[in-house]
Amino acid sequence: MSTLPAILTETARELVALATDKGVTLATAESCTGGLVAASITEIAGSSAVLERGFVTYSNAAKAESLAVPVAMIAQHGAVSEQVASAMAEGALFNSHADIAVAVTGIAGPGGGSDEKPVGLVWFGLARRGEATRTERHFFDHLDRHGVREAAAFEALRLLTDAARI
Repeated sequence: MSTLPAILTETARELVALATDKGVTLATAESCTGGLVAASITEIAGSSAVLERGFVTYSNAAKAESLAVPVAMIAQHGAVSEQVASAMAEGALFNSHADIAVAVTGIAGPGGGSDEKPVGLVWFGLARRGEATRTERHFFDHLDRHGVREAAAFEALRLLTDAARI
């Protein structure tokens, strides 16, 4: 029995079916979700046909070492930024054989926020081979840490699903 919320499991089920049907493979680059996106996908039987790999890059060093996010970019913009989310997605794509990669970086709280970057701020990057990388900003200010992580995982799965439809 899954301990994941039903919405994550159902969204992942839709994603796996669609990606299988379209013949596309996926990679994840996760910070604040700590692997929850990849865990949601692997909860689904048959996911090994579509999930190529996942990166959990919680620290700035991990983002730089595993995904080649420039240290200077992190220093200039912060780990929770549009630029870093984009670079994480591109790094996941470059360092895998996947067709589509999603990245998640945010502040789940309860601490760590600031006036510029409050708790609940999450940036997403979506990279697809041969296409420009897209980013999205979401603000889950009404949720606790657990809720921010689940909402961010759901949005990442949604982004992957939308990209797999193309």
